[in-house]
Amino acid sequence: MKALVLHKKEDLRYEDIATPIINEDEVLIKVKATGICGSDFPRVLGGESRYFPNILGHEFSGEIVEVGSNINNLKPKDKVTGAPLKPCMKCDDCLSGNHAQCKNYSFIGSREFGTFAEYVKMPGRNVVKLPEGCTFIQGAFIEPITVALHGLFLANFKGASSVAIVGAGTIGLLALQCAKAMGAKTITAFDISEVNLEKAKKLGADHIINTSSEDMREQIKKITNGKGFEYVIESAGVQFTEILSLEIAGVKGNVMYIGTPHSEIKLKQNEFEYINRKELLVRGSWMSYSNPWPGKEWIIAGDFLSSGKINVDLLADRIVPMEEGVQAFKDIKARKVNGKIILINER
Repeated sequence: MKALVLHKKEDLRYEDIATPIINEDEVLIKVKATGICGSDFPRVLGGESRYFPNILGHEFSGEIVEVGSNINNLKPKDKVTGAPLKPCMKCDDCLSGNHAQCKNYSFIGSREFGTFAEYVKMPGRNVVKLPEGCTFIQGAFIEPITVALHGLFLANFKGASSVAIVGAGTIGLLALQCAKAMGAKTITAFDISEVNLEKAKKLGADHIINTSSEDMREQIKKITNGKGFEYVIESAGVQFTEILSLEIAGVKGNVMYIGTPHSEIKLKQNEFEYINRKELLVRGSWMSYSNPWPGKEWIIAGDFLSSGKINVDLLADRIVPMEEGVQAFKDIKARKVNGKIILINER
């Protein structure tokens, strides 16, 4: 098969590699569409892959072409996506439903060959069927949607609440739409990019605020009547937004950190005191799994897509053949990308 193989830092090649061979508990899936995740950037551009050569990619959809002998709930030609995490299912965390905290896990697209290829194999228990009418492009967004949903569930999100989405990238825009679908009263999106803010407005934000604007805090005061936001969902993972999230939360507000920081985060005394003085509930979110495996996130994500509650059309910067993945990462490095890049197999 053809695959995008990472040989070393910034050395990505579209080349031939052996097609995976499945065991009795696995399925082989023809990858139709797969997204480039922000977590893939440092692996390709920073040389942070766990090993070389490697095949990355974990946000995908496709069609089953082969089914292991022990699997009876799936068949060839089923249109599917899948959970990339492979927890051990034996440790205390797994048995408690905390699969993302498993210490003995593997992961398709980092610790095992992933979906930047014609075919990928995965355990049958990880496979999730696409809902009726869901396209392969939409299906490639299901895993990112589950990440947004998982954060909202952990934050004990309740409808009729004021919500701030801090960071209007892919995950932020998906969290925005999930919060809206779950009954948010008002949603305010924050970003430094006017392009992202315009997307947020089109996707249902009631208010948009550029974080570089001098009157940002006056805008927040006006929108919240000086009370701050009941829920703050942070998805950017940079120091400014991590601290801003604590500042703009209201008394006894909920701050959920979905964004993964890639550099040191430092809080001054008065910044940390936002947590104490406002008695904030601050929590982090990691991946997108719950009981029963792989979790309700994966079913609801598909339902939101098929019902039209989530629109992913504005989230893709481009949809290109898999062989253009090498150029895609060059464009990512050159900051010529705004949105998700979806790679498709035309073979």
